[in-house]
Amino acid sequence: MAQARTRAADYVSLAKPRLNLLVVVTALVGYVMGGGEMSNVTVVLAVVLGTALVASGASAVNQVYERRTDALMERTRLRPMPDGRVRPDEAMRYAAVLCATGLLVLAAGANILSALVAFATLFTYVVIYTPLKLRTSFATVVGAVPGALPPVIGWAAATGGLSRGAWILFGIVFLWQLPHFLAIAWMYRDDYARAGFPMLPVIEPDGRSTARQAVLYAAALLPLSLAPTIAGMTTSWYFAAALVLTLGFLALTLRFARSRSLADARRLFFGSITYLPLLWVAMIAGRA
Repeated sequence: MAQARTRAADYVSLAKPRLNLLVVVTALVGYVMGGGEMSNVTVVLAVVLGTALVASGASAVNQVYERRTDALMERTRLRPMPDGRVRPDEAMRYAAVLCATGLLVLAAGANILSALVAFATLFTYVVIYTPLKLRTSFATVVGAVPGALPPVIGWAAATGGLSRGAWILFGIVFLWQLPHFLAIAWMYRDDYARAGFPMLPVIEPDGRSTARQAVLYAAALLPLSLAPTIAGMTTSWYFAAALVLTLGFLALTLRFARSRSLADARRLFFGSITYLPLLWVAMIAGRA
């Protein structure tokens, strides 16, 4: 029984449910902002379950591809793949079932377009971003593309189309991710160097480029975070809340840029994972 529980826990770990919770919430935000009704239980469940399954499958595939590099990193060496508790063929079958089921749920419960966007998310994450991580630091920017598509999945499920609002949400998540990822890369730069990932803090260890880019992306996020009000999606209440939140996020990147310390990288990381949920709450509360 204990062995079965451990085995089940390993498969749950492959799916990264805690990490993917924000992905699901972001897809739901896209659905709500697209005018989707929460009372439409079938579509809501399809968005939640379908997005969760596809994201979980993508996480499992990523861990199969990166099992050798994960074994070299302190924070990942005890994952099921590098530790040898799950075989690659087992993990790939598991991932295939998750992804296929998720795409079918979206197609049948929401619409074909939402499933196509989810497939694009899966493809860019697994086929483009994951192999690119070992080749160039620009992979961080590429990886922000699939990371920014969940709200587009929700919008497509609500509207059956991809209008301006979907791309505003995409842009917000895209720009938010980059300071978030750069903070992580700085915090774990020794681990990434050990595994051979050419992250920006690894190839430019003084941290100037890392800090400068974090500030630039956060600065670019400021006008885009206000765009929902300008586009008529939200009220002036959201505009004010987004202005305060994004200025606070920008301030964290500036603080990190000045010190380039581990402590300020952690502050930026925790600030980033606080910022986005608060922005979503403000956006939904301030819908026009």
